[in-house]
Amino acid sequence: MTIIAEIGTAHSGDLSKAFELIDASKEAGADCVKFQWVYADEILHPDTGFVDLPNGRTRLYDNFKALECNQEFYAQCMEYARKKNILFACSPFGLKSLKELAELKPDAIKIASPEVNHYPMLKECSRFYRKIPLILSSGVSKLGDIEKAMELIDASENKRAEDMKMPALTLLHCLTFYPAPEDEYNVRCVKTLGQVLGIPTGISDHSMDPVLVPVLSVAMGGAMIEKHITLSRKDSGLDDPVALEPEMFKLMVHSVHQAEAVLRHSGENEIYRQLAYEYPMEKINSILGTGIKKLAPAESANYGRTNRSLHYMRSMKKGEKIGNGDVSVLRTEKILTPGISPEFMELITGAVLTKDVENGAGVKLEDFIKKI
Repeated sequence: MTIIAEIGTAHSGDLSKAFELIDASKEAGADCVKFQWVYADEILHPDTGFVDLPNGRTRLYDNFKALECNQEFYAQCMEYARKKNILFACSPFGLKSLKELAELKPDAIKIASPEVNHYPMLKECSRFYRKIPLILSSGVSKLGDIEKAMELIDASENKRAEDMKMPALTLLHCLTFYPAPEDEYNVRCVKTLGQVLGIPTGISDHSMDPVLVPVLSVAMGGAMIEKHITLSRKDSGLDDPVALEPEMFKLMVHSVHQAEAVLRHSGENEIYRQLAYEYPMEKINSILGTGIKKLAPAESANYGRTNRSLHYMRSMKKGEKIGNGDVSVLRTEKILTPGISPEFMELITGAVLTKDVENGAGVKLEDFIKKI
Protein backbone atom coordinates (compact mmCIF):
# COMPACT_ATOMS: atom_id res chain seq x y z
CA MET A 1 0.00 0.00 0.00
CA THR A 2 1.35 3.41 -1.00
CA ILE A 3 0.19 6.21 1.31
CA ILE A 4 0.31 9.71 -0.16
CA ALA A 5 0.24 12.83 1.99
CA GLU A 6 -1.46 15.47 -0.17
CA ILE A 7 0.30 18.71 0.76
CA GLY A 8 -1.29 20.42 -2.23
CA THR A 9 -0.95 24.16 -1.70
CA ALA A 10 -1.00 24.06 2.13
CA HIS A 11 2.52 25.57 2.06
CA SER A 12 1.06 28.89 0.75
CA GLY A 13 4.23 29.45 -1.27
CA ASP A 14 6.46 29.40 1.82
CA LEU A 15 9.42 27.05 1.27
CA SER A 16 10.14 26.59 4.98
CA LYS A 17 6.49 25.64 5.57
CA ALA A 18 6.67 23.21 2.62
CA PHE A 19 9.70 21.56 4.25
CA GLU A 20 7.83 21.43 7.57
CA LEU A 21 4.92 19.68 5.84
CA ILE A 22 7.29 17.18 4.22
CA ASP A 23 8.81 16.46 7.65
CA ALA A 24 5.35 16.03 9.18
CA SER A 25 4.32 13.67 6.35
CA LYS A 26 7.42 11.55 6.79
CA GLU A 27 7.04 11.39 10.58
CA ALA A 28 3.37 10.42 10.18
CA GLY A 29 4.38 7.43 8.04
CA ALA A 30 3.51 8.59 4.50
CA ASP A 31 5.39 7.00 1.61
CA CYS A 32 4.97 9.97 -0.72
CA VAL A 33 4.19 13.69 -0.58
CA LYS A 34 2.13 15.33 -3.30
CA PHE A 35 2.14 18.98 -4.32
CA GLN A 36 0.01 21.00 -6.77
CA TRP A 37 1.76 23.03 -9.51
CA VAL A 38 -0.50 26.04 -9.79
CA TYR A 39 -0.74 28.54 -12.62
CA ALA A 40 -4.09 30.28 -12.23
CA ASP A 41 -4.51 30.81 -15.98
CA GLU A 42 -4.36 27.04 -16.52
CA ILE A 43 -7.16 26.37 -14.05
CA LEU A 44 -9.91 28.97 -14.32
CA HIS A 45 -11.06 32.25 -15.85
CA PRO A 46 -10.51 35.45 -13.80
CA ASP A 47 -14.29 36.01 -13.68
CA THR A 48 -15.22 32.58 -12.33
CA GLY A 49 -16.50 33.93 -9.00
CA PHE A 50 -15.67 34.19 -5.31
CA VAL A 51 -14.90 31.81 -2.47
CA ASP A 52 -15.28 32.23 1.31
CA LEU A 53 -12.06 31.43 3.18
CA PRO A 54 -11.08 31.78 6.86
CA ASN A 55 -9.39 35.10 6.02
CA GLY A 56 -12.42 36.47 4.14
CA ARG A 57 -14.21 36.48 0.79
CA THR A 58 -11.85 36.54 -2.18
CA ARG A 59 -11.88 36.07 -5.92
CA LEU A 60 -11.16 32.38 -6.54
CA TYR A 61 -8.80 33.29 -9.41
CA ASP A 62 -6.83 35.63 -7.13
CA ASN A 63 -6.53 32.87 -4.54
CA PHE A 64 -4.95 30.55 -7.12
CA LYS A 65 -2.78 33.39 -8.46
CA ALA A 66 -1.33 33.91 -4.98
CA LEU A 67 -0.32 30.22 -4.89
CA GLU A 68 1.85 30.32 -8.01
CA CYS A 69 5.45 29.19 -7.48
CA ASN A 70 8.29 28.82 -9.97
CA GLN A 71 10.02 25.62 -11.03
CA GLU A 72 12.86 26.19 -8.57
CA PHE A 73 10.40 26.04 -5.65
CA TYR A 74 9.20 22.56 -6.65
CA ALA A 75 12.75 21.44 -7.45
CA GLN A 76 13.81 22.35 -3.92
CA CYS A 77 10.77 20.59 -2.44
CA MET A 78 11.57 17.45 -4.44
CA GLU A 79 15.23 17.56 -3.43
CA TYR A 80 14.26 17.96 0.24
CA ALA A 81 11.73 15.11 0.04
CA ARG A 82 14.30 12.77 -1.45
CA LYS A 83 16.81 13.79 1.21
CA LYS A 84 14.16 12.74 3.74
CA ASN A 85 13.66 9.44 1.86
CA ILE A 86 10.05 10.12 0.88
CA LEU A 87 8.71 10.05 -2.69
CA PHE A 88 7.71 13.27 -4.48
CA ALA A 89 4.62 13.54 -6.67
CA CYS A 90 2.85 16.58 -8.06
CA SER A 91 -0.32 17.54 -9.95
CA PRO A 92 0.00 19.77 -13.02
CA PHE A 93 -3.08 21.61 -14.25
CA GLY A 94 -2.15 22.39 -17.84
CA LEU A 95 0.48 22.00 -20.53
CA LYS A 96 2.94 24.52 -19.07
CA SER A 97 2.95 23.06 -15.55
CA LEU A 98 3.09 19.51 -16.97
CA LYS A 99 6.14 20.36 -19.09
CA GLU A 100 7.98 21.99 -16.21
CA LEU A 101 7.07 19.17 -13.81
CA ALA A 102 8.18 16.43 -16.21
CA GLU A 103 11.55 18.18 -16.59
CA LEU A 104 12.16 17.55 -12.88
CA LYS A 105 11.49 13.79 -13.30
CA PRO A 106 9.24 13.40 -10.23
CA ASP A 107 8.43 10.01 -8.72
CA ALA A 108 4.86 10.36 -10.05
CA ILE A 109 2.58 12.73 -11.96
CA LYS A 110 -0.93 12.95 -10.48
CA ILE A 111 -3.85 13.92 -12.71
CA ALA A 112 -6.46 15.45 -10.41
CA SER A 113 -10.15 14.60 -10.81
CA PRO A 114 -11.17 17.85 -12.59
CA GLU A 115 -8.51 17.17 -15.23
CA VAL A 116 -9.76 13.69 -16.22
CA ASN A 117 -11.23 15.39 -19.30
CA HIS A 118 -8.37 17.82 -19.94
CA TYR A 119 -7.74 16.01 -23.22
CA PRO A 120 -4.80 18.12 -24.47
CA MET A 121 -2.94 17.49 -21.20
CA LEU A 122 -3.78 13.78 -21.16
CA LYS A 123 -2.46 13.41 -24.71
CA GLU A 124 0.77 15.05 -23.57
CA CYS A 125 0.88 12.72 -20.55
CA SER A 126 0.97 9.77 -22.93
CA ARG A 127 4.56 10.82 -23.78
CA PHE A 128 5.57 9.99 -20.21
CA TYR A 129 3.61 6.76 -19.82
CA ARG A 130 5.92 3.98 -18.56
CA LYS A 131 8.65 6.61 -18.01
CA ILE A 132 7.12 8.47 -15.06
CA PRO A 133 4.35 6.78 -13.00
CA LEU A 134 0.93 8.34 -13.55
CA ILE A 135 -1.87 8.52 -10.97
CA LEU A 136 -5.36 9.30 -12.25
CA SER A 137 -8.06 10.47 -9.84
CA SER A 138 -11.67 9.84 -10.84
CA GLY A 139 -13.94 12.11 -8.81
CA VAL A 140 -16.81 13.94 -10.56
CA SER A 141 -16.45 11.55 -13.51
CA LYS A 142 -18.34 8.66 -15.08
CA LEU A 143 -16.91 5.32 -16.20
CA GLY A 144 -16.82 6.50 -19.82
CA ASP A 145 -14.75 9.55 -18.82
CA ILE A 146 -12.19 7.31 -17.13
CA GLU A 147 -12.03 4.93 -20.11
CA LYS A 148 -11.51 7.84 -22.52
CA ALA A 149 -8.73 9.23 -20.31
CA MET A 150 -7.01 5.85 -20.31
CA GLU A 151 -7.29 5.68 -24.10
CA LEU A 152 -5.63 9.07 -24.43
CA ILE A 153 -2.84 8.04 -22.07
CA ASP A 154 -2.65 4.85 -24.17
CA ALA A 155 -2.51 2.65 -21.09
CA SER A 156 -2.24 -0.59 -23.03
CA GLU A 157 0.52 -2.07 -20.87
CA ASN A 158 0.65 -1.32 -17.16
CA LYS A 159 4.03 -2.89 -16.48
CA ARG A 160 6.32 -1.02 -14.15
CA ALA A 161 9.59 0.15 -15.67
CA GLU A 162 12.58 -1.02 -13.62
CA ASP A 163 13.37 2.41 -12.17
CA MET A 164 9.75 3.22 -11.26
CA LYS A 165 8.71 3.38 -7.61
CA MET A 166 5.01 2.85 -8.50
CA PRO A 167 2.95 1.14 -11.24
CA ALA A 168 2.84 2.86 -14.63
CA LEU A 169 -0.77 3.90 -14.00
CA THR A 170 -2.87 3.81 -10.83
CA LEU A 171 -6.52 4.85 -10.68
CA LEU A 172 -7.88 6.48 -7.51
CA HIS A 173 -11.60 6.33 -6.81
CA CYS A 174 -12.67 9.70 -5.43
CA LEU A 175 -15.65 11.81 -4.38
CA THR A 176 -15.03 15.43 -5.37
CA PHE A 177 -16.71 17.36 -2.60
CA TYR A 178 -15.16 19.04 0.44
CA PRO A 179 -15.67 17.57 2.96
CA ALA A 180 -16.91 14.42 1.23
CA PRO A 181 -19.85 12.65 2.94
CA GLU A 182 -18.60 9.19 3.91
CA ASP A 183 -21.96 7.56 3.27
CA GLU A 184 -21.71 8.45 -0.43
CA TYR A 185 -18.13 7.23 -0.97
CA ASN A 186 -19.10 3.91 -2.56
CA VAL A 187 -15.76 2.35 -1.60
CA ARG A 188 -16.58 -0.94 -3.36
CA CYS A 189 -15.67 0.95 -6.55
CA VAL A 190 -12.01 0.41 -5.60
CA LYS A 191 -12.49 -3.29 -6.30
CA THR A 192 -14.89 -3.07 -9.25
CA LEU A 193 -12.86 -0.43 -11.12
CA GLY A 194 -9.75 -2.55 -10.72
CA GLN A 195 -11.58 -5.58 -12.10
CA VAL A 196 -13.16 -3.67 -15.01
CA LEU A 197 -10.08 -1.69 -16.05
CA GLY A 198 -7.35 -4.15 -15.12
CA ILE A 199 -5.09 -1.68 -13.32
CA PRO A 200 -4.12 -1.04 -9.68
CA THR A 201 -6.70 1.07 -7.87
CA GLY A 202 -6.93 2.99 -4.62
CA ILE A 203 -8.73 5.92 -3.10
CA SER A 204 -8.35 9.66 -2.81
CA ASP A 205 -10.23 10.49 0.36
CA HIS A 206 -11.74 13.90 1.15
CA SER A 207 -13.85 12.73 4.10
CA MET A 208 -13.10 13.95 7.62
CA ASP A 209 -12.68 10.62 9.41
CA PRO A 210 -9.07 9.34 9.40
CA VAL A 211 -10.05 5.66 9.61
CA LEU A 212 -13.27 4.61 7.89
CA VAL A 213 -12.76 5.23 4.16
CA PRO A 214 -9.01 4.41 4.17
CA VAL A 215 -9.47 1.11 6.07
CA LEU A 216 -12.42 0.05 3.91
CA SER A 217 -10.35 0.76 0.79
CA VAL A 218 -7.81 -1.74 2.15
CA ALA A 219 -10.60 -4.31 2.47
CA MET A 220 -11.42 -3.69 -1.20
CA GLY A 221 -7.85 -4.48 -2.27
CA GLY A 222 -6.70 -0.87 -2.70
CA ALA A 223 -3.07 -0.31 -3.59
CA MET A 224 -2.87 3.43 -2.81
CA ILE A 225 -4.44 5.97 -0.45
CA GLU A 226 -4.18 9.74 -0.78
CA LYS A 227 -5.35 12.13 1.93
CA HIS A 228 -4.70 15.82 2.60
CA ILE A 229 -2.32 16.81 5.39
CA THR A 230 -2.05 20.19 7.11
CA LEU A 231 -0.13 21.58 10.07
CA SER A 232 -3.42 22.99 11.37
CA ARG A 233 -7.01 22.88 10.17
CA LYS A 234 -7.20 26.54 11.20
CA ASP A 235 -4.67 27.55 8.50
CA SER A 236 -5.93 29.62 5.56
CA GLY A 237 -5.38 27.16 2.68
CA LEU A 238 -8.24 26.06 0.43
CA ASP A 239 -8.02 22.44 1.61
CA ASP A 240 -6.78 22.94 5.19
CA PRO A 241 -10.25 22.68 6.82
CA VAL A 242 -10.73 19.14 5.44
CA ALA A 243 -7.13 17.93 5.81
CA LEU A 244 -5.71 15.75 8.58
CA GLU A 245 -3.37 17.28 11.13
CA PRO A 246 -0.16 15.23 11.62
CA GLU A 247 -1.36 13.17 14.62
CA MET A 248 -4.57 12.25 12.82
CA PHE A 249 -2.62 11.37 9.68
CA LYS A 250 -0.41 9.12 11.81
CA LEU A 251 -3.56 7.40 13.13
CA MET A 252 -4.72 6.82 9.56
CA VAL A 253 -1.37 5.29 8.59
CA HIS A 254 -1.41 2.99 11.63
CA SER A 255 -5.01 1.94 10.95
CA VAL A 256 -4.26 1.22 7.28
CA HIS A 257 -1.23 -0.95 8.04
CA GLN A 258 -3.16 -2.78 10.75
CA ALA A 259 -5.97 -3.44 8.24
CA GLU A 260 -3.44 -4.75 5.70
CA ALA A 261 -2.20 -7.28 8.26
CA VAL A 262 -5.77 -8.34 9.11
CA LEU A 263 -6.60 -8.72 5.40
CA ARG A 264 -3.54 -10.92 4.82
CA HIS A 265 -4.23 -13.20 7.76
CA SER A 266 -8.01 -13.24 8.16
CA GLY A 267 -9.71 -11.63 5.14
CA GLU A 268 -11.96 -8.63 4.61
CA ASN A 269 -14.79 -9.82 6.88
CA GLU A 270 -12.48 -9.58 9.87
CA ILE A 271 -11.79 -5.95 8.97
CA TYR A 272 -15.53 -5.27 9.08
CA ARG A 273 -15.87 -7.13 12.39
CA GLN A 274 -13.13 -5.07 14.01
CA LEU A 275 -14.46 -1.78 12.63
CA ALA A 276 -17.88 -2.67 14.04
CA TYR A 277 -16.49 -2.22 17.58
CA GLU A 278 -16.24 1.52 16.84
CA TYR A 279 -18.77 2.13 14.04
CA PRO A 280 -22.32 0.85 13.38
CA MET A 281 -22.41 -1.89 10.75
CA GLU A 282 -25.13 0.07 8.97
CA LYS A 283 -22.67 2.96 8.48
CA ILE A 284 -19.91 0.62 7.26
CA ASN A 285 -22.26 -0.87 4.66
CA SER A 286 -23.43 2.55 3.49
CA ILE A 287 -19.81 3.67 2.97
CA LEU A 288 -19.03 0.48 1.04
CA GLY A 289 -21.94 1.20 -1.32
CA THR A 290 -22.87 -0.74 -4.44
CA GLY A 291 -19.54 -0.67 -6.29
CA ILE A 292 -21.25 0.72 -9.40
CA LYS A 293 -19.28 3.72 -10.65
CA LYS A 294 -21.58 6.72 -10.87
CA LEU A 295 -21.63 10.32 -9.71
CA ALA A 296 -22.28 10.66 -5.98
CA PRO A 297 -25.23 12.88 -5.06
CA ALA A 298 -22.90 15.41 -3.42
CA GLU A 299 -20.87 15.91 -6.61
CA SER A 300 -23.47 15.40 -9.35
CA ALA A 301 -24.44 19.10 -9.51
CA ASN A 302 -20.78 19.96 -10.20
CA TYR A 303 -20.41 17.63 -13.18
CA GLY A 304 -19.44 19.90 -16.05
CA ARG A 305 -18.46 22.74 -13.70
CA THR A 306 -15.63 21.31 -11.60
CA ASN A 307 -14.17 19.38 -14.53
CA ARG A 308 -13.02 20.99 -17.76
CA SER A 309 -14.82 22.68 -20.64
CA LEU A 310 -13.99 25.32 -23.27
CA HIS A 311 -14.23 29.03 -22.38
CA TYR A 312 -13.68 32.24 -24.32
CA MET A 313 -10.73 34.29 -23.11
CA ARG A 314 -11.96 37.57 -24.65
CA SER A 315 -15.19 39.07 -25.95
CA MET A 316 -15.46 38.47 -29.69
CA LYS A 317 -17.71 39.70 -32.50
CA LYS A 318 -19.72 37.82 -35.09
CA GLY A 319 -17.47 37.04 -38.08
CA GLU A 320 -14.26 36.73 -36.03
CA LYS A 321 -12.17 33.57 -36.40
CA ILE A 322 -11.08 31.55 -33.34
CA GLY A 323 -7.29 31.75 -33.05
CA ASN A 324 -4.67 30.56 -30.57
CA GLY A 325 -5.38 31.90 -27.09
CA ASP A 326 -8.99 32.84 -27.81
CA VAL A 327 -10.32 29.69 -26.09
CA SER A 328 -8.94 27.79 -23.08
CA VAL A 329 -9.59 24.45 -21.38
CA LEU A 330 -10.77 25.55 -17.93
CA ARG A 331 -12.82 24.59 -14.89
CA THR A 332 -16.09 26.54 -14.93
CA GLU A 333 -16.45 26.60 -11.13
CA LYS A 334 -18.69 29.27 -9.56
CA ILE A 335 -20.77 31.57 -11.77
CA LEU A 336 -19.84 31.05 -15.42
CA THR A 337 -21.73 28.78 -17.81
CA PRO A 338 -19.99 25.51 -18.78
CA GLY A 339 -18.89 25.14 -22.38
CA ILE A 340 -18.53 22.17 -24.68
CA SER A 341 -16.06 19.36 -24.06
CA PRO A 342 -12.32 19.97 -24.55
CA GLU A 343 -12.40 17.26 -27.24
CA PHE A 344 -13.82 19.93 -29.60
CA MET A 345 -10.83 22.29 -29.26
CA GLU A 346 -9.28 21.32 -32.60
CA LEU A 347 -12.69 21.44 -34.32
CA ILE A 348 -13.45 25.04 -33.31
CA THR A 349 -9.93 26.43 -33.82
CA GLY A 350 -10.14 28.46 -37.03
CA ALA A 351 -13.96 28.39 -37.02
CA VAL A 352 -15.88 31.64 -37.62
CA LEU A 353 -18.37 32.94 -35.05
CA THR A 354 -21.96 33.43 -36.16
CA LYS A 355 -22.78 35.59 -33.10
CA ASP A 356 -21.11 37.87 -30.55
CA VAL A 357 -19.68 36.10 -27.47
CA GLU A 358 -18.65 37.37 -24.03
CA ASN A 359 -15.31 37.03 -22.28
CA GLY A 360 -15.47 34.01 -19.93
CA ALA A 361 -18.56 32.45 -21.46
CA GLY A 362 -18.61 28.72 -22.12
CA VAL A 363 -18.14 27.88 -25.80
CA LYS A 364 -21.28 26.48 -27.47
CA LEU A 365 -21.53 24.77 -30.85
CA GLU A 366 -24.39 27.12 -31.75
CA ASP A 367 -21.83 29.97 -31.58
CA PHE A 368 -20.58 28.64 -34.94
CA ILE A 369 -23.64 26.98 -36.44
CA LYS A 370 -26.37 29.08 -37.99
CA LYS A 371 -29.93 27.75 -37.99
CA ILE A 372 -31.65 27.83 -41.38
